[in-house]
Amino acid sequence: MRPLPTILCAFVLAWFSALPFSAAAQTPIPAAPPIPSAPAPQFDIAAIHLHQPMPHERSHIVDSNGSFTTVNVTMKAILQWAFDLPESRIVGGPSWLESDDWDIEAKSESSIDMQKNYDPAAARLEKQRMVQALLADRFHLVTHTETRELPIYALVAAKGGPKFLATHADGNKFDRWNNRIELEGGQNTVAVLAEELAQTLGRVVVDQTGIQGRYKIVLNWSPDDLATGSSEPDSGPSIFTAIQEQLGLRLEPQKGPVQVLVIDRVEKPSEN
Repeated sequence: MRPLPTILCAFVLAWFSALPFSAAAQTPIPAAPPIPSAPAPQFDIAAIHLHQPMPHERSHIVDSNGSFTTVNVTMKAILQWAFDLPESRIVGGPSWLESDDWDIEAKSESSIDMQKNYDPAAARLEKQRMVQALLADRFHLVTHTETRELPIYALVAAKGGPKFLATHADGNKFDRWNNRIELEGGQNTVAVLAEELAQTLGRVVVDQTGIQGRYKIVLNWSPDDLATGSSEPDSGPSIFTAIQEQLGLRLEPQKGPVQVLVIDRVEKPSEN
């Protein structure tokens, strides 16, 4: 599996409370009709092209002020960004989702990202909705969600406990490339690690460590072909061994309910 573009996750949580009342003492009030959610803003212009390979190139996704750009990125990776899901939770669809690479340049003059003092987490979610709308329009994407019983890994503490330290550094650091993961910060660093391990292993990883807070985590391992069959002394450990030796954690294979995004329909767009 080749390295995927960096994917940063943002969540917005909403809550409300309801006051109890006596139904016998009051006339029942008809339920108010649901308030329709506002449609996602649309990109004003969007150019989509099948990527032309070049030597020594890398792939990336850029979410900037009023625009969304991909260079040399598969549709599967774009779906991961748009729906904020790891690859293991996106199922179905044709083989070109993982073989063809796409260059997308989409812009919006009136993007909510350009409004001053706008909540960046909410802006990110709106941008994801815009990308979903773009995929539905240009790629004729149709999806649904369902829950399936699938093999998963549980990330738990190994004997002796974790071997990484808390950090008080400002901001978040994230680096994932080939057989290395480096994380620092985030509201719950170990939960982010579980998400990144899911990307690498192709299977949902559930954080069951109970470890909360901000940490600095560095994990290095060897590719499977070296870890399992190489006689080189410096070939290094497998990812499973590295997690236990370097982090004081371990992965337990289990089965569990997993909500997945099912691709019902997707088509290659006409270029423009």
